[in-house]
Amino acid sequence: MKNITIIASTVVVVFVVILGMYFLQKSEPTTEYAQDDLATFATCLRESGAKFYGAFWCGHCRNQKAAFKESADLLPYIECSSEDGRGQKDECKVADITSYPTWEFSDGTRLTGEVSFSVLAEKSGCPAPVL
Repeated sequence: MKNITIIASTVVVVFVVILGMYFLQKSEPTTEYAQDDLATFATCLRESGAKFYGAFWCGHCRNQKAAFKESADLLPYIECSSEDGRGQKDECKVADITSYPTWEFSDGTRLTGEVSFSVLAEKSGCPAPVL
């Protein structure tokens, strides 16, 4: 009898967890941008004179690129890391890049870390993609 109670309790807990995960998944807002909008935004960032300094081993740099999906190749990205990941390329040394990612804008201002589309739009003058 004790084993049946333990099994029944376990089944109920598993059911509640699965049900909770289902409803949490359904309630998450969608943040899907149209690929054309992302491409237009990335191109505008490049044309505005913005620069995105990063390193291949930098998780925040990867996240920033991933936000642009297939349009990441259109970003004004500058790889700062040496191939072995132990040094910094001269272009980034000259630019005094000390943190990744670093965004530099045409007015000379810089932002470090992952930067939201709305802030990138504000700093570059490019229209942000819409949901």
